Amino acid sequence: MADSGVVVVDKPADWTSHDVVARMRRLAGTRRVGHAGTLDPMATGVLVLGIEKGTKLLGHLTLTEKTYEATFRLGLTTNTDDAEGEPGQRRDASAVTEEEVRAATAKLTGAIQQVPPQVSAIKVDGKRAYKSAREGKEVALKAREITVSQFDVTGVRRVEDPEGAFVDVDAVVSCSSGTYIRSLARDMGEDLGVGGHLGALRRTRVGPYEASQARTLDQLAEEYTQVPLAHAVAAAFPVRTMDEGETKRIRHGNRIGPSSLGDGTIGLFAPDGTVVALGENRPGHMKPVVVFHPA
Repeated sequence: MADSGVVVVDKPADWTSHDVVARMRRLAGTRRVGHAGTLDPMATGVLVLGIEKGTKLLGHLTLTEKTYEATFRLGLTTNTDDAEGEPGQRRDASAVTEEEVRAATAKLTGAIQQVPPQVSAIKVDGKRAYKSAREGKEVALKAREITVSQFDVTGVRRVEDPEGAFVDVDAVVSCSSGTYIRSLARDMGEDLGVGGHLGALRRTRVGPYEASQARTLDQLAEEYTQVPLAHAVAAAFPVRTMDEGETKRIRHGNRIGPSSLGDGTIGLFAPDGTVVALGENRPGHMKPVVVFHPA
């Protein structure tokens, strides 16, 4: 059996997240591989994979904040809100100023309401929105609250075109789980009156895992390494070291006294440093939500 842990992959362009998982199953020698948050095929960057018991971490890692380097193209809409879609309405963006761009990003910063793209995996009446989109049907998607904690413009460039200039906006975006970067591109373009779509995307961080830690699939094929499960938990969550009695109770799925580490997920470790579980505070007690090493 493969060791349990996490692998931080630098996903190449034109690969689906499932493609990366399939390759990692061969490299790790196990079918128990999953990912913490899909990256679209056109996107590159940090894709966190769980191996064996590390797959139990993924639902919790998915909820952490993420950071992206993105390029938004103003002046053209697409049916997917990104560069992989079919071109839609074309408008000359040559009159858009950098000051207007920065004002538009400010409106999209903080806690905002965001409508997901039509090609999202959200279910409407039991059917994935992207399946309806492929059939040419537009579905009504409800706005959801997301948080954009950082939306820094790092460059504004004019790209000449026979029909008038595009404006490409480079930005760094940090945001909560569930944020669609292509929806930010769409909404920025709408606000500026010229339309827009996501031209390029690279994810540089998922929770505590950064691009500097990521390895390409070729590098992993040459030398396979992963973050051990205990290290992965300690990097992602506050740590509580239990005594022997608490460890026994948690291994059996029972509750223990509450933690002073606050709300949210806590890594629960045995006295010998073994990661036993993930726990969360409840009124008056702590409850295990994932047990890695049951009794």
